[in-house]
Amino acid sequence: MTTTTASDLELRDLSKHYGSTVALDHTDLHVPAGSFTAVVGPSGCGKSTLLRVLSGLEPVTSGALLADGADLTRVPAGERGVAMVFQDYALYPHMDVAANISFGLRLQARHRRDRQPSRAEIARRTQEVAEMLELDELLRRRPDQLSGGQRQRVALARAVVRRPPVLLLDEPLAALDAQLRISARAGLQRLHREIGATVLMVTHDQHEALTMADHLVVMRDGRVVQADRPEQVYAQPVDRFVATFVGSPQMNLQPGVDGGLLGWRAEDGRLLEPGEAAPAGHLLVEGTVELCEFTGSAQDVVCRDGRTSFTLRQHVGTVWLRPGDPVRCVVAPQRLHRFDRDGRRLG
Repeated sequence: MTTTTASDLELRDLSKHYGSTVALDHTDLHVPAGSFTAVVGPSGCGKSTLLRVLSGLEPVTSGALLADGADLTRVPAGERGVAMVFQDYALYPHMDVAANISFGLRLQARHRRDRQPSRAEIARRTQEVAEMLELDELLRRRPDQLSGGQRQRVALARAVVRRPPVLLLDEPLAALDAQLRISARAGLQRLHREIGATVLMVTHDQHEALTMADHLVVMRDGRVVQADRPEQVYAQPVDRFVATFVGSPQMNLQPGVDGGLLGWRAEDGRLLEPGEAAPAGHLLVEGTVELCEFTGSAQDVVCRDGRTSFTLRQHVGTVWLRPGDPVRCVVAPQRLHRFDRDGRRLG
């Protein structure tokens, strides 16, 4: 398939209000051209509104939206070079797969005589994208004759066939069962490599975001809190919110000096042997096992120390813990995260 020229996106001081409700609050964001960017955050933080503003479905209240330096803020949705895949797929039930995929191209041919694709071009591109997404045997079926995974691929094909510089995905895998999500994630990553577009995906699934994206955006209360490579966001969260939101289980936090907090990941704690002393400079954490969760390759152990709790991840082959067991573990100083009394990262 012919690759697309990806667009670099930039939001400058962008706000979106619905009456007195602020959905986006003076948001600044840079989305690198050709990136697979995942947007995460709690419900109501503005993730889906961000996509709707980028697509042109919603006008902005203030600020600017740029693509490759060109101002798109007031450009109509149909002229932005942006395609969007909705969470519910929004397929036309009376059309077969081929007609659903080619609908946008046929609409363009009807209304834009100067840039219209010919019927032969529409048929060729429809067949091409159907083969890429393994839909070529289903072109004469209607949506009610398809599985959830097949409908998801049809929705993607309808967006991709337009060869957009920017592809927006709003919870594209949310309606799929666990097994289908695994194969669909691989399919989306392969699709991104093949079409070369800038992909911006909103998701509630942290595993999805961390494993699929090469650029991660964390939002809260209508603002971007942190945007960086997923491994950088995980390893160096800018504040307490990002530290506890990104990652499962969430980061352990406990009181530090001067009213601040010390944080550490579940996999960074090392269980001490009976009678073993804590190494100098290491943080010593003690408690009693409350809950053990077997995850297949590891055991997540929730422990309590007085009024606080912490989670320790033990991999298969190490000591297997049970509720009621005493726990002593240490965390190396280089694995500790320090936050001030306002929750901002130190150092």
